Amino acid sequence: MAATVFAAATSTSMAVMLPCLPTTTTTPRCSALPTLPARSFSTSIKHASGSKRSNLFQIKVSEDASSAPDANELFNDLKEKWDAVENKSTVIIYGGGAVVAIWLSSIVVGAINSVPLLPKIMELVGLGYSGWFVYRYLLFKSSRKELATDIESIKKKIAGTE
Repeated sequence: MAATVFAAATSTSMAVMLPCLPTTTTTPRCSALPTLPARSFSTSIKHASGSKRSNLFQIKVSEDASSAPDANELFNDLKEKWDAVENKSTVIIYGGGAVVAIWLSSIVVGAINSVPLLPKIMELVGLGYSGWFVYRYLLFKSSRKELATDIESIKKKIAGTE
């Protein structure tokens, strides 16, 4: 298994000869770098906990009971809102329709994903649309203001204040 490999050096025009180092497996490994020992899980944890950067990202949890929502409060609020709804059957029909629409869209996406070229074409279409949206609405200050006014008008239409 004594074979050699020629590798061209990038900074000079001379060639470097590297021997193929046999490993424990049947395939030869051609490399000039020695193998590193495998890191055990416990040493990586000790290294990470001992670093100075890990102290910067500590999360502090408050023990104030008023900041955490109570499950009974949540259920009571939901019950009050459900009791305030006049057409419960309409809400159930819309909710069921939304679930069916999500289920059908997942089936359609799965079918499109199984066709060999269509996922890549759809990615290109999405990339093109994203580029157009950035150019049309986000690139210039005036178009960002136009987008903000469009979003506000849609919010007012949804809320019913317009």
